[in-house]
Amino acid sequence: MPAARASKKSDAVSRPAASGHRRTGRPRTATASSRIHSDLRAELVSLRRRPGEAISEAEIALAYGVSRTPVREAILKLSDEGLVEIFPQSGILVSRIPLAALPEAIIIRKALEETTARLAAERATSSQILSLRSILERQREANTAKDNDAFHHADEAFHATIAEVAKYPGIWRLIQQVKIHVDRYRRLTLPQSGRMAQVIAEHEAILTAIEAHDPPRAGTAMERHLERLLADISATQNINPEFFDQKS
Repeated sequence: MPAARASKKSDAVSRPAASGHRRTGRPRTATASSRIHSDLRAELVSLRRRPGEAISEAEIALAYGVSRTPVREAILKLSDEGLVEIFPQSGILVSRIPLAALPEAIIIRKALEETTARLAAERATSSQILSLRSILERQREANTAKDNDAFHHADEAFHATIAEVAKYPGIWRLIQQVKIHVDRYRRLTLPQSGRMAQVIAEHEAILTAIEAHDPPRAGTAMERHLERLLADISATQNINPEFFDQKS
C-alpha cells in the first residue's frame, strides 16, 4: 500500500509540468499561490486527485519551481473550501465527498436556478437561444465521444449562460461557491450508463421552454433536472463508497 500511494503522489505532481504548468524563475508569491490553487482545485473537483490521496507540498513546489510558501497558502485555501484535510503529524490528504452536505447544496442550487431559468425564458433573445443550442450540441458530441471532461465543461457553460441570459450572472458565481462538492459527486454520475443522454434530454426540455418564452415551464424543467441529483446520491454512493465521507 505505501508503494502504491507513493506512485500516485508521483503521478499527481508530475501533471503540472507535463501540461506546461511548470514555471521558470520565481514568480511573486501571490501570483504563484493563485495559480497553484486554481490548478489543484481543478484536479480535486475533477477527481484527478482521488479522495484519500496524499499531497506533498515539497513535490508541488518542485513541480512549479517555487518555494513551499505559495504552495502552503494554496493548500490552506483548499482546506478552507473542504477539499483537503491537513493533519499536522500525518500530512495532507484529499478530502472525501461529505455525503451529509450534498442535499442542502443541491436544494440551494435548485432554488436559485429555477429563478434564472424563469427569467431566461422571459428575456432570451434569438442569438442567446442559438448560443444555448450550440452548447447543447457540444454536449451531444461529448456524449458520442464518451468525453466526460468535455461534457462537464459544456454542462457548466449551459447553466452559466442561462444565468447570463437572465441578466443575473452573479447568481451563477454564488452557485459555484455552494456546489463544489456537488461537482465532485456529479463527476461520479457521468460514467453511469445513459446518464449523459438523460442530462441532454433534461437540458433540451429547459431550452425548449426558454425558446417558447414560457417561464413556468422553464422553471419546472430546471427543478426536475436538478432533483435528479438528489435522487441519485444513494446509488452513486453505493457504487463508489470509497469516495464519500458518510459522517453526519
